[in-house]
Amino acid sequence: MRLLGAALVALPVLAWAGAQQYEPLADSVRARLSRHVADKAVPAMAFRSITDAQRWLAEMDARLERRIPERKQRQELLRTVHYEATRARLDPQLVLGVIEVESGFRKYAVSRAGARGYMQVMPFWVKLIGQPNHNLFHLRTNLAYGCAILRFYLDLEKGDYYRALGRYNGSLGQAEYPNLVLAAWRGRWKYDGPTA
Repeated sequence: MRLLGAALVALPVLAWAGAQQYEPLADSVRARLSRHVADKAVPAMAFRSITDAQRWLAEMDARLERRIPERKQRQELLRTVHYEATRARLDPQLVLGVIEVESGFRKYAVSRAGARGYMQVMPFWVKLIGQPNHNLFHLRTNLAYGCAILRFYLDLEKGDYYRALGRYNGSLGQAEYPNLVLAAWRGRWKYDGPTA
C-alpha cells in the first residue's frame, strides 16, 4: 500500500501554467511592485492567536501531505504562502488554488512559455520589477512575485477574480483556467476558520 501511495505521488500532475503577458506599467505601479518583491522580512504568519495559526497550519498541512510528502517542506511552503498572500491582501487559500493549478505544487516547474516555479512567474517580471539576482525557483521570491502580480491584476480588474486570474495565466477571456482555480480555491482549499 505504501508503494502504491509513493507511485501515485510520483505521477506527473496536470498543470495549467500559461504565459503572463507583458503589459506596460505606470512608474508608480512598477515602484510599488518592486518594493513588494524586494522585501527581506522574515516570513511570519499573522493570526490573531497562536491557536488559530496552529489550526490553519495543521489543516492545510494534512491537505498538502499527498502532494508534498516531506513535512518540513510543506510547513515552509504553507508559512510562506500565508505570509506573502496576506501581505498582498490575498486569501491564502486562493494562492494555494493558483499553485495547485499552475504548477501542481512543483517547485521547479517550467511551462512551455518559460514560466517558473510554484506560481509560474514569467522571467520578464524580474527585469520589470525585480533585481537581476532574483531566482524565480526560490520559494519566497516566487511567492512574493506571484502574489504581487495577482494583486496587481485584481486591482486592475477591480476585484473581478475571473478576469484577474485570466490575466495572471495569460488566458484572459477563456473560462477554463479561472474556473479551475476558483474550483480549487472554493473546493479543496476552502477553510472556514480565521486566516488572519
